[in-house]
Amino acid sequence: MLLAGQICLSKGARPYKYHERRVGRQTSVASFFSWRSHLEYVTLASAWNTHAMQPLNFSAVLVLFLCCLFQLSSAWYVLFFSRKESCKCYSFYGFAIGKITYRFNIAIFFPLNRTMNNFLMTGPKAYLTYASSVRVGAQSGIQECKRQFALEKWNCPENTLSLSPHNGMRSATRETSFVHAISAAGVMYTLTKNCTAGDFDNCGCDDSKIGQPGGVGWIWGGCSDNVAFGEKISKQFVDALEDGHDSRAAVNLHNNKAGRLAIKATMRKACKCHGVSGSCTIQTCWMQMADFREVGNYLKMKYKHAKELEMDKKAARAVNSADNRDAVAHTFLSVATTELIYLESSPNYCVKNQTLGLHGTEGRECFKEDKNMSEWEKNSCRRLCNECGLKVVKKRTEVFTSCNCKFHWCCTVKCEKCKRVVAKYFCAHKSGRKKNKKGRNSAHQR
Repeated sequence: MLLAGQICLSKGARPYKYHERRVGRQTSVASFFSWRSHLEYVTLASAWNTHAMQPLNFSAVLVLFLCCLFQLSSAWYVLFFSRKESCKCYSFYGFAIGKITYRFNIAIFFPLNRTMNNFLMTGPKAYLTYASSVRVGAQSGIQECKRQFALEKWNCPENTLSLSPHNGMRSATRETSFVHAISAAGVMYTLTKNCTAGDFDNCGCDDSKIGQPGGVGWIWGGCSDNVAFGEKISKQFVDALEDGHDSRAAVNLHNNKAGRLAIKATMRKACKCHGVSGSCTIQTCWMQMADFREVGNYLKMKYKHAKELEMDKKAARAVNSADNRDAVAHTFLSVATTELIYLESSPNYCVKNQTLGLHGTEGRECFKEDKNMSEWEKNSCRRLCNECGLKVVKKRTEVFTSCNCKFHWCCTVKCEKCKRVVAKYFCAHKSGRKKNKKGRNSAHQR
C-alpha cells in the first residue's frame, strides 16, 4: 500500500523543498521529491545518531513508529481518492499529503537531532568520510590561532576553542569572531586539499575551466583546487553547530562565512611553461590555495579591523524567532561578508578571571630586542607587561641544544647535547603593588 501510494504521488506531483530560513538567508535543509519515499529518508536518518554516533533511544524509536504510521495513513488516503479517478487527476491531493507528511516528520524528529539538517544532505557514509578531514581542519585552525596570538594579551587559550553552543562559550567578542573564522577556514582548507589529492571518491580537481583561454599567452589547465567542494562540506559541518537564531548565532554564522571567503581571497594563480627547448611559448595555469599561514595572516588583519555590531543586543539575544532573524539580517546589510564582526567589548585580558577562563599576563614570557626579531616580537614585553601594569623580570635558564653534529656513513647524523645559559624575560607584579581586580575594558585590549 505504501509503495502504491508513493507511485500515485509521483504522477503529476511536482517536487518541493523544505527551507530553513536562518539570519536573513535561506538554507536548503533537504530536498525531497514526491516520487521518493519519505519513509526511506526518515529510516536512513534514524539509523544513526549524528550528534553522538550512538544507537537511537526509546523516544527516537517511538517517534519513528509514529512517522511510519502517519506515512501509511497518507498512502491509504491517496489510494482512496484514486479509486474512481486517475492518479493524475488527484495529484494535488498526493502533493499536499506528501508535503504534510514530510513536515510532520521534520517537526517531531528534528528536535531529537540538531545536526539532522547536515546529515540528510550527506548520509552516514559521507559523514564518516569527511569527519576525519573536518577534525584535522579544525585542529589546523586551532594551531594557527595559537601562532597568530602567541604574543598577544589573549593567546587563544584552550577554553575558547570549542565552537559548540553548549560548552558555555557564548560570548561574541572580537576574539571569538577570529576563532570562528579560522576554524571554518581550516576545515574548508583541509577538505579542499584532500579533495584535490583524490582522497574522496566523489571529488577531484576543479576542471571547469580547463582548455579555456585565460589571457595573453596562457590557457586554463592543470589541477585547480576544488574550493567549491571544500566550501560546501565545511558549511554543512561547521554551520550546523549553530542551532539558534539569536544575534550570537547570526554573528557566528557570518564569521564562519568570512573565514571560508578568506580561503578564496588568498588563492593565487600557478603556471607552467610549454615550448621548444625550454621556451615559454604558452603557459597553462591553475588556481591553488595559499599556504594556510597566509590565510591566518589575512584573517588576523580582518580581526584588527573587525566591526562592532550596533544593535539592541539584549533584545536580540532574548528572542529566538523568525522575527528576530529578520531584524538581525537587516542589521547585517551594511556589513561586507568578508569582514569580521562582534557584539561585545573584549574583557580585560591583563588580569586573571576564573569566571571567563582568563589567565592574565602575569608569568607570560616576552622577548627583548634582537636583530633577528620582528617589530611585533620586539614590542612583546611592552605589550604584555608594561601595558598591563607589570614589570619585566629577567631570569637565567639552562637549556640543552644539539651541537657538534657529524655525518656518519651511511646515513645518519649524530649530535652532542650542549648546555648553555640563556636569558629569558617574564611579566611579574611590581613589588608592593596589589593585583588588579576583575574587570572589563570599555575598549578593545590590543
